[in-house]
Amino acid sequence: MHRLALHVMLLLTLFLALPAPAMAQTTDSVETAGAPVADDGDAAAYLAGLDNPSIPLGELRLRLVPLTAGELATLAEAWQANARDATLEIVALNLDLRQSDTAASDAQLATRQALLDRREAIFEKYGAVVTSLEAKGGDPELVESHRTYRTAISVEEAATLEPREIFVNIVAWLVSPEGGIDLAIRIAVVLAALLGLLIVARIVRAWSRRMFGRVPNLSRLLQGFLAMVVYWLVIAVGLMIVLVAMGVNVTPLFALLGGASFIVAFAMQDTLGNLAAGLMIMINRPFDEGDYVTAAGVAGTVRKVSVVSTTVTTPDNQFIVIPNSKVWGDVIINTTASDTRRVDLEFGIGYEDSIEEAQETLEKVLASHPKVMKDPAPLIRVNELGASSVNFIVRPWVRAEDYWDVYWDLTRQVKEVFDERGLTIPFPQTEMRIKGDPKSTETFARAE
Repeated sequence: MHRLALHVMLLLTLFLALPAPAMAQTTDSVETAGAPVADDGDAAAYLAGLDNPSIPLGELRLRLVPLTAGELATLAEAWQANARDATLEIVALNLDLRQSDTAASDAQLATRQALLDRREAIFEKYGAVVTSLEAKGGDPELVESHRTYRTAISVEEAATLEPREIFVNIVAWLVSPEGGIDLAIRIAVVLAALLGLLIVARIVRAWSRRMFGRVPNLSRLLQGFLAMVVYWLVIAVGLMIVLVAMGVNVTPLFALLGGASFIVAFAMQDTLGNLAAGLMIMINRPFDEGDYVTAAGVAGTVRKVSVVSTTVTTPDNQFIVIPNSKVWGDVIINTTASDTRRVDLEFGIGYEDSIEEAQETLEKVLASHPKVMKDPAPLIRVNELGASSVNFIVRPWVRAEDYWDVYWDLTRQVKEVFDERGLTIPFPQTEMRIKGDPKSTETFARAE
């Protein structure tokens, strides 16, 4: 009922402040055409009680709306006096407690805390009046003087506290519902919200990974990256919701992030380059997890690709982390990208050996191996007449996972079959003759 009456009074005040319509002017109204809508008594009645420390903060803010800068300046002086009087009561009580030889009683401490709470409420209302004065074009120096006065009280009061009073203030704040207890509740709410947010983000990431896994032609690297993006988006949006729910103004946070982004981008040029290269790898898919690749001078199996680096395991089980900018900026050889591979081998026979027999032997060895594919057919050709041997190229096709088994098996089997059939695998030989040496000449003649 009190708020309803207040609203009605405000509406009446605004209605009375409006100019009368021209069509409503009659001969009776001509006599009062220049009369003021509200006299000084009405204004004084409206201002009455606005400097009362017991007025609710919400009501005060609402009743400040129609006031002018001059009226607000007067009201600010009144609230400054309220803040001074409240501070005087606190100072008087502090002096009494200091002069007392005994420790302060619980009643005295409760009284002191009540005075502090009352002054804090006055400070809030005082600040509301000063803010309204500033918004309506009040004197900037006057506004600054009021704010300085309010701040100076807190600063000087804190500077004059004795150690015992500081301890008492801390204990009183910790057990106060508006102080330590309220802070503890807020911290507990934040921690619970963060824990719940992490759980929700993990659930959403697992669900999104399953959804992305159903998309055709989407690599595992890109699936993992998209799931990670969803995870961090959920956390970011959740944090914003938690902060807004707690009454925190997130607008300055966006402004801060926007201003800091340029500095961060300039300071992290290399990292951003790796990030861009990582995105190109995930989108273009030159390789995937589990592929054997050669990139940036390193050969190994891809174990993990993040937005900034690629982790490769070499055949001797070394873990090598390569920046993505080096991977994408170099030639990438994906050995396991295809289902089949060609094994390139080379074998040599002596010049005195039969080429036909060697050709037949190599064909039989390849035909007997179970992992050599029939289609496409293996290629066996005389490739080179070397310095010490006639060289054959042997190129069978195998499944990608059988590459090294076939490579090692054929190398051994060809050597064993050549030995059984008397086919030699020559090695480089150097014959040195000394001019004028009779033994060397005789040995050469016999060789001829």
